[in-house]
Amino acid sequence: MDRLESILPAVSWLRRYKRRDLFGDLSAGLIVAIMLIPQGMAYALLAGLPPVTGLYASTVPLVVYALFGSSRQLAVGPVAIVSLLTFSGVSLIAKQGTAEYLALAALLALMVGVIQALLGLLRAGFITNFLSHAVVSGFTSAAALIIGLSQLKHLLGVGLHSSHGVFPLLAEALQRLAETNLVTLTIGMGSIIFLLTLKRLAPRFPAPLVVVGLGSLIVYLFRLDQRGVGIVGEVPAGLPSVALPALSLDAVAALLPVALTIAFVSFMESIAVARSIAAKERDKVDANRELIGLGLANVVGSLFRAYPVTGGFSRSAVNYQAGARTPLASIVTALLVVLTLLFFTPLFTYLPKAVLAAIVMVAVFGLIDLKEPRQLFRLKPVDGWTLVITFAATLLVGVEQGILAGVGFSLLVFVWRSAYPHTAELGYLPKEDVFRNVRRYPEAETFAGVLMTRVDASLYFANMAFLERRMADAIADRPELKHIVIDFSAVNDVDAVALETLAERRRELAEQGIDLYLASVKGPVRDLMVKAGWVETWGDTIFHPSIKHALAEVGVELPAKQRISVSFGAAERNP
Repeated sequence: MDRLESILPAVSWLRRYKRRDLFGDLSAGLIVAIMLIPQGMAYALLAGLPPVTGLYASTVPLVVYALFGSSRQLAVGPVAIVSLLTFSGVSLIAKQGTAEYLALAALLALMVGVIQALLGLLRAGFITNFLSHAVVSGFTSAAALIIGLSQLKHLLGVGLHSSHGVFPLLAEALQRLAETNLVTLTIGMGSIIFLLTLKRLAPRFPAPLVVVGLGSLIVYLFRLDQRGVGIVGEVPAGLPSVALPALSLDAVAALLPVALTIAFVSFMESIAVARSIAAKERDKVDANRELIGLGLANVVGSLFRAYPVTGGFSRSAVNYQAGARTPLASIVTALLVVLTLLFFTPLFTYLPKAVLAAIVMVAVFGLIDLKEPRQLFRLKPVDGWTLVITFAATLLVGVEQGILAGVGFSLLVFVWRSAYPHTAELGYLPKEDVFRNVRRYPEAETFAGVLMTRVDASLYFANMAFLERRMADAIADRPELKHIVIDFSAVNDVDAVALETLAERRRELAEQGIDLYLASVKGPVRDLMVKAGWVETWGDTIFHPSIKHALAEVGVELPAKQRISVSFGAAERNP
């Protein structure tokens, strides 16, 4: 049974299902379905797909994730950022509204699913850690602006042609402002005001479904579609036929960059909200299991003409707050969407596209975080610049390029920090009986002819030149220097170049009459030094369990209550 649970996590919650959880799951499933139906249609339109595709993506993928995912409350389905990424990738190689466009969107879902599932099976979820919080925040805010502005054509009722690039889109919108369909604009702005008001006064009220119903009714009664108001039109009834997306090496190569971007970004969004809810429930979420669950949801969804899906912030929060206790809530949501596809699609025929645009705008503009940049610049300016660079690159160049720019800058910062690690000259505080940075503790005592220093990083080929320069500067400033003690307590690893450089440096110092001692060397690091032949060359006297032991070795006397005899037992030789 345990093996079966590891393959199919649903066995675990089904075995332990409690009757008292049924009402919460049923009510949550209903509420999320009411929220998901208009949102799914709106996000599909954002992706350049027919609104019904959003409903297709809200059925089978939800059931598959419920069976294979590890979160009990995550609500999977179409989301705004993934929809934008889908449009940005597919629209470059196919014309919107064509059969080829639909086929490529399904192929993209298959590719995203395969990438995520493989990462999960290989237990490679750690790769997503390269998307730092600053990168995700900058990308999300920029993407929210792009998404919101992309809906201007539906809000104004003007067929804007600048689909790629925020500033060309704004320029064209301003130039063609006189062409605005005032009826369409009134419907769209009225929907935005209604959604914002209900969001503030009654957050749990199904405002999107209400504006969908009211908008459709108003258009139908007054025949506003004959006055230029864009409508969804006939929505195909029934479930999609099962078919494998058409595979083409050229298409796969063209879609691979955006597929990788969606795989990482969607997982980051999903795992963030899943862990947030799990923390409240004192539950656990397995990152690799999440990758497998989302991957299989996308793979199977692609067979039913869906486009990429992931766990959404707002719907998951609503799902949790509405009382969802198990993934059964998502299965209920999927069944209700299926019923909608089978029996209620005619109700959406007169749905104004301006209403769907309003739903998208209200949803995404809430993702723009104005506090985060100020917080990052206050705490760590370089993280603030990471956010700004990601935001600017996403806005000016493109969504995939924005992610790459943010990740690239983050890696450069990481390399720079590791190449120039923090070092500190140490002094002794008798009262506290500790060694501290003399810049932070000017009262700390130093000793004539002795330099005590600490390196706060692992040592490798890229930072050894910096450390050599620091050591050379210290020697030049102290002609009386006879002993150098390096505190290795913060050094977790060394590479072969670092070992060779340190050994050569010790030989050069010995020729100058200066002894080099290492204190608090961790066991794994000391093992490497022993393998490098240090003990045969210099003996155990190069290693010391603590700075105090090293000082005692060179004859420095600390106050009597701190004096330590120099002895090296087995435990001390293997710190």
